[in-house]
Amino acid sequence: MPDTRAMGLSELRAEMPLFTGPNWDFGGLRRVYEAVERIAFDDLGLDIYPVQIEVITSEQMLDAYSSVGLPLMYRHWSFGKRFAYHETLYRKGLQGLAYEIVINSNPVICYIMEENSMTMQTLVIAHAAFGHNHFFKNNYLFRQWTDADAILDYLSFARDFVTKCEEKYGADAVERVLDAAHSLKEHGVNRYAHRSKPNLAEEQRRAEQRRAHDEATFNDLWRTVPTLEKDKHDPEEDEQQRELIKGKLGLPEENLLYFIEKRAPRLEDWKRELIRIVRHVSQYFYPQKQLMMMNEGCATFVHYEIMNRLHDKGLITEGSMLEFLHSHSSVVFQPGFDDPRYSGLNPYALGFEMMSDIRRICLQPTGEDREWFPEIAGCGDPYRVLRDAWANYRDESFILQYMSPAIIRKFKLFQISDDSSKPSLKVEAIHDEIGYRKVRSALSKQYDLSRREPDVQVVDVDLTGDRCLILAHYVHEGVLLDEKTCRSVLRYASFLWGYAVKLLEIEAPTDKVLKTYESAEAN
Repeated sequence: MPDTRAMGLSELRAEMPLFTGPNWDFGGLRRVYEAVERIAFDDLGLDIYPVQIEVITSEQMLDAYSSVGLPLMYRHWSFGKRFAYHETLYRKGLQGLAYEIVINSNPVICYIMEENSMTMQTLVIAHAAFGHNHFFKNNYLFRQWTDADAILDYLSFARDFVTKCEEKYGADAVERVLDAAHSLKEHGVNRYAHRSKPNLAEEQRRAEQRRAHDEATFNDLWRTVPTLEKDKHDPEEDEQQRELIKGKLGLPEENLLYFIEKRAPRLEDWKRELIRIVRHVSQYFYPQKQLMMMNEGCATFVHYEIMNRLHDKGLITEGSMLEFLHSHSSVVFQPGFDDPRYSGLNPYALGFEMMSDIRRICLQPTGEDREWFPEIAGCGDPYRVLRDAWANYRDESFILQYMSPAIIRKFKLFQISDDSSKPSLKVEAIHDEIGYRKVRSALSKQYDLSRREPDVQVVDVDLTGDRCLILAHYVHEGVLLDEKTCRSVLRYASFLWGYAVKLLEIEAPTDKVLKTYESAEAN
């Protein structure tokens, strides 16, 4: 018999599986993590943040659902509503729970459920602790817009600040501000210009400076000083002054919450800070909305590769492999268009298949692949190509660059023209040379966030008159805002601004005003 004391741990694991039953313990989790880590680093070349794994109950997983997956969050009634909704569906057996939730922070926090079997714990460690982790750390959008080192500290600051405001100003007053800010959070992100990321020390320093300035400069006598008004106005001078003011205010401004926070004349400082908190949380999620397919596809591809290698090395049993394949097949299942379960393209399915297809093109290309992808076809290094794609693309550009005719055929994709002015649909693209390119381009546009979300900007404000804030929605392809929702959101905007708010729906190509909404000053 060999002397097992002289054998390395890897040789021992190669001769026996890491586990044989469904039950898990923390020692088993450590062995699994180490085995997965070796494959992730040595075979796939992943680069990750340190990992903090936390085991939670189903109740805690539901709580994580309600607070949009963040470990520290301020209190708001909408989170409780979301918790009750998911809990009801889960208790009635109408909805399952995610096997894990992973937080884009440094270290990455990976929540896994205690109800998982050992096979599923292995799967979610590979999926979240390594797949998502690598994507968070390396993709350019996450690197540009989120600060993994500071997000947990900032969330702690935000939670404490909201609690102090509730104690000082009352829960109802705080809730009203948060309700209004939440209604505008989709218009509270910077899409193009880069501004500084939230930093806990900077936030605290800025709050202290603002309070000290208010105390030093306050003088109630200024309220009684009369103001002089001009009897005559030169329209040309007024227009020049208006344009000058717009330039100083940086208009047009894409970030409505940012403009209100900085420019609202009557907004109290604590309300400005609440708006700032909502802005920063919205900005944290902004990259994720552009990367859902790639992020989930990367994690799914990584867990599939790692689980297969564990099986090839004899580190998981046949039974575990079958359990994994059953779960994996469910994750990447794509219902047909006539299936009651159909809700569009499954991001797990499309991302995984495209990344698997890239591996095939790199290793076993066809003549068609060499024609479409001459740079990578037959290169022999699929993981280098994938790491480059994971780092430098988002959903829209990834599809436009890497979707192959083989994937289009596999998903049976084609393009139709849906023109409401015409009595029937028209098939625009099928499976031929021109059709493949049209289908790829059309699908890519569906993942373009600028086409999915309304383009609303602050375009003007009358600071010398009634202080009305003027917004513009630039209409593309004739898609107007829902009237009921628009009027409701404008009331919230008016409440935060403190004066009337007007919104113009403008046809983008012609600058023609199609519709006007106006909300009076909120009390």
